[in-house]
Amino acid sequence: MPDVLTGPWPLGWSVALFLTVGTLTVLCSVRLATLGDTLADRTGRGEALFGAVFFGLVTSLSGIVMTAVAAADDHPDLAYSNAVGGIAAQTLAIAAADLTYRRTNLEHAAASLPNLLFGCLLMGLLGVALMASFSPDVTVAGIHPASAVMAGFYWGGLRLISDRPRPMWIPVRTRDTVPDVPEATAAPGRRGTAGLWGEFLAIAALVVLSGWVVTRTAETFVAATGLRAGFVGAVLMGIVNALPETVTAIAAVRRGALTLAVAAVIGGNCLDALNLVVGDIAYRGGSLYHAANPDELFLTAGALVMTTVLLGGLLVRQERGWWRLGFDGVLLITVYTATALTLAF
Repeated sequence: MPDVLTGPWPLGWSVALFLTVGTLTVLCSVRLATLGDTLADRTGRGEALFGAVFFGLVTSLSGIVMTAVAAADDHPDLAYSNAVGGIAAQTLAIAAADLTYRRTNLEHAAASLPNLLFGCLLMGLLGVALMASFSPDVTVAGIHPASAVMAGFYWGGLRLISDRPRPMWIPVRTRDTVPDVPEATAAPGRRGTAGLWGEFLAIAALVVLSGWVVTRTAETFVAATGLRAGFVGAVLMGIVNALPETVTAIAAVRRGALTLAVAAVIGGNCLDALNLVVGDIAYRGGSLYHAANPDELFLTAGALVMTTVLLGGLLVRQERGWWRLGFDGVLLITVYTATALTLAF
């Protein structure tokens, strides 16, 4: 196999590739927002469910590849911190999207029962991951039983959220609430659904390649600079991991697809939590959960706190808040900044 695929990369090349891939991810994400909004309407799945599952999967592909490659390369701390760091950085994307929506607080306008339930699902997944780290270090075929529990937990949560013919909880409609109403059928002569799916999958392939490149550059940063793996995985890789959700959330807000914007972040976070399962399978040195250092466990707790804050914001639905943000937006920025500084020093 060529050395460029398996051998170390020069630091200069790694920095250049890291920046190039980040730019490419932003461009792909802008287009994904348009495709996601259109396909959500055409499939009849709704912005919340489509955004959390299909859209969340594509935007999480780079993170899945990052975690798998890092774990397979015997960098469990990098793999773990990337998965959880992506969740923290992506949750911060809600605050960024909220800044671009001038009418009212985004969490007020995008009232959605599925988004609330996906937030609960994410808290459960992060809780199971923390429990696994403190459980007995037992593996079956090199995989910790918690990985199967997390996969089943996600599947059960998805069934619960999607199977709701008569919801028992409905958000109060206000003049600022933007309901998820499908657009009218596309006019004749416009691109067909199959063509849109094809472009959607092509962009997904580019995102996968980007994830592999970012992981190799991150490994170079750790080896060449002496930076802590937890910081590199949580902040540098985590930010690139979060770029698709951040950019698509902002683009979706500008298109008026507010429910999709929130769903892409929360749904992507749920899938990023499953990255730990992917990493546990790819890591051959035992349980990935028990390979986590205090930095990674601290980061997991930080992501759990940020998710709790976001869920509180979705429930309170503050119309106007601090500095054009709701209380949750300000707290999300504060918690993430404090977490990143703690990991850096």
